Amino acid sequence: MPNRLLNSIKWAAIAVAALWCLMIALPLFGIDSHQWAVYPRHTHTLWRILTAPLVHGSVGHLASNSMALLILGAALLYGYPKSRFWVLLLVWIGSGLGVWVFGRSAYHLGASGITHGLFFYLFFVSLFRRDRRSIALMMIAFFLYGGMLMTIFPRDPEISFEYHLFGGLTGLACALMFKRWDPMPERKKYDWEGEKEDDDEEPYWLETDSSSDKKG
Repeated sequence: MPNRLLNSIKWAAIAVAALWCLMIALPLFGIDSHQWAVYPRHTHTLWRILTAPLVHGSVGHLASNSMALLILGAALLYGYPKSRFWVLLLVWIGSGLGVWVFGRSAYHLGASGITHGLFFYLFFVSLFRRDRRSIALMMIAFFLYGGMLMTIFPRDPEISFEYHLFGGLTGLACALMFKRWDPMPERKKYDWEGEKEDDDEEPYWLETDSSSDKKG
């Protein structure tokens, strides 16, 4: 289990590092990040659903998403080994497609749709599964990023709440679809529990002496 957790953190960290490398590389090649951003209902930007989460408008924008991607991404990779890649894929595409269809007429970019999708998935799948591991991961996510439940609503015209909203909705949909994909963790059984079950099977106060049934 420690190795799986470390691997999950490692791959999440690699993904975040790749975004930072891309942030540095694009200006070097003369590429404006808006060239990879989604512009709603413009067919020539539909393919940018795949690229918009990879680019950010500023260093501060990327920095605000990096820690959430690291923690929520590691939680997804660690807790849900069978559904994790499907969740990531559907959140990636679903959030971008929702923005392309329903978003305001502006450029939409950044990984916040993915972070909200991961948070909503971790939050709701724990409510559906109710096992200790999913609840523990949800509590960590909620303690650090519980405010995402409110950032799906409009509050700042410079922030794409649409990406937040459709990322969250896709995360909820994934929780409904994949809630049973990953096996429940085995419940640890302690020695004293076994002893208690044995006692329950044959309570000492119900034992009788067969020799006392006949009085002669």
